[in-house]
Amino acid sequence: MELVARKADLVRELQFFQQIVERKNTIPILANVLLEATGNEVMLLATDLEVALRSRCEAAVGKPGSVTLPAKKFYEVVRSLPDGDVNIETEKGGTTVKVSGGQFSSKMPTLPREDFPSLPEAGGGAKATIKGKSLKQMVALTQFAITGEDTRYYLNGAQFVLRADSMTFVATDGHRLALVNVNHEGAKGDDIKAILPRKTLAELGRLLADSDVDVKYERGENHLFFEIGPRLLISRMIDGQFPAYEKVIPKGNDKHVEFERDRLTQAVKRVAILSNERSRAVKMVLDKGKVEVTSSSPEFGEAREPIAIEYSGPQLTICFNAQYVLDFLAVVESEVVALELKDEVSQAVMKPVGADGYDYTYVIMPMRV
Repeated sequence: MELVARKADLVRELQFFQQIVERKNTIPILANVLLEATGNEVMLLATDLEVALRSRCEAAVGKPGSVTLPAKKFYEVVRSLPDGDVNIETEKGGTTVKVSGGQFSSKMPTLPREDFPSLPEAGGGAKATIKGKSLKQMVALTQFAITGEDTRYYLNGAQFVLRADSMTFVATDGHRLALVNVNHEGAKGDDIKAILPRKTLAELGRLLADSDVDVKYERGENHLFFEIGPRLLISRMIDGQFPAYEKVIPKGNDKHVEFERDRLTQAVKRVAILSNERSRAVKMVLDKGKVEVTSSSPEFGEAREPIAIEYSGPQLTICFNAQYVLDFLAVVESEVVALELKDEVSQAVMKPVGADGYDYTYVIMPMRV
């Protein structure tokens, strides 16, 4: 194989593969990215057997062929080169590849193309076209609520539901739940449901970070396919039944207070500094005209900060994990957020006020301290 590609083009594509490839794995070929050069382009492919990414890059191909290279070191080498062309050429024997640019030259080991796993192909499943902006928004509003440790494997992802007129993402770790619904037109037939792994959502977020292109979505028998411009993300689905989350959303929260988002964010951050490092507990004491945010711990002391609000109900004290509150405040974009309560022990609901284009509900369980 022999090809020449622009450094900027290669770096742009290779950066998307860095989180796909696992640093530690028991199968050496999974640390490599596959390059297949034909015509006037080179295709790049990497997988961890759960999530895979395929991309393309323009190239002047002298000799068609394929090769696998260590994904992270190859990216670091290409990124370090001076601007201009990158030359990639298989050495005689096929066990090393020469990567050069400017005055720099290197030789990198390769593993056999035959060892690279074959990937599922799309075809025959339910299809839809999704607005990239909406998908990016939904990922950002839910992915932080996915558990990373739960033995209930179906909670290690977010449920995606595509209906004829709407899309829903919902994620929960058992202590909080993030639910977002966006209007959508174009899906046909029955509802499409799938549980997307945490890593898939993270990759979708990266691929859509600088682009609002429409996403072509297809559900296969065991895999999901997301075509985003020249890139195709393939993800294994989590096999399981997502919890009946509708039952968790409280209906009778009759106490409603509103905050300036930035004001509440800064108060919780400051007060949480002196909270118990394990529980991260902060209390909110609602009283007429104010909420007092407080924390205390035997090791560090105590802190409090009042926030003026419009509230005339009875005094109520409720305790939350500070990080759970801050996670919500970090992803919503509205200037004002609402907190809806019933009592000290029931689920509370946080929502953005005046959010444009989506309906977002964040359910958070209070702590008992």
